[in-house]
Amino acid sequence: MKIKFTKMHGLGNDFVVLDATRAPIELSPAQLRHIADRHFGVGCDQILLVEKPRQTDTDYYYRIFNADGGEVEQCGNGARCFVRFVRDHGLTDRDEIRVGTRCGVIAPRLEADGRVTVNMGAPEFEPSRIPFEAGRRATTYSLDVNGKEVEISAISMGNPHAVQVVSDLDRAPVTSEGALIEVHSRFPQRVNAGYVQVMNRAHIRLRVFERGAGETLACGTGACAAVVAGIQRGLLDNRVTVTTRGGDLGLSWEGEGRPVMMTGPAESVFEGEMELES
Repeated sequence: MKIKFTKMHGLGNDFVVLDATRAPIELSPAQLRHIADRHFGVGCDQILLVEKPRQTDTDYYYRIFNADGGEVEQCGNGARCFVRFVRDHGLTDRDEIRVGTRCGVIAPRLEADGRVTVNMGAPEFEPSRIPFEAGRRATTYSLDVNGKEVEISAISMGNPHAVQVVSDLDRAPVTSEGALIEVHSRFPQRVNAGYVQVMNRAHIRLRVFERGAGETLACGTGACAAVVAGIQRGLLDNRVTVTTRGGDLGLSWEGEGRPVMMTGPAESVFEGEMELES
């Protein structure tokens, strides 16, 4: 079968976006992996499906599949691309929309300067809801990673994150240790492993090893989790610039129970059509 797609990215975190508002699109894990393959497919970190709403108070439903074919709950950079996609393709004429996801409703807004602001919802700290196996809630936890104890913050932004603070981000074992943390037994649904270097109280650098995708150039929910972890530890103020390998995001968080607000770019790269084996 043939499918039409749009290639997009948010700070280098790249996506293949499919319009499923006119007709349903059901893809197998093998087909999703083929689309994401950078040699034999289009190539991307995630595949995003734009679907009709499932709730009366939303405009669309948003599905996210990682490069390994697994469906996940949330993707911040993808959310920014989502609103840019529906505007560019004439599916809405509004600057702000409400989008249903597996973990709740988000509200991305297209700004006058072309960037997108997303209300990413309030972070979740209760271990059972992340999910993370811990006796009780704490600000930080000790995690045994192949015989080495590392200190993490465990946070959900609709998807689980394990955040470490490091002194030198360039030397951090993101790909080697991050791959072990991703599948750690204390995270039953796997986890995104974030590494943060605090530059000052309003600026951090971030690298993230994402579930099912490996290290990406940027991770929106990872940036949210990193800022929340830094504020909780008393290292950061409420408004923070997050520098990823793909560029900068603006984040703000006013405290527990309040949503994390994220602002950053969303870019279309090209459109095309590809053949998929049934």
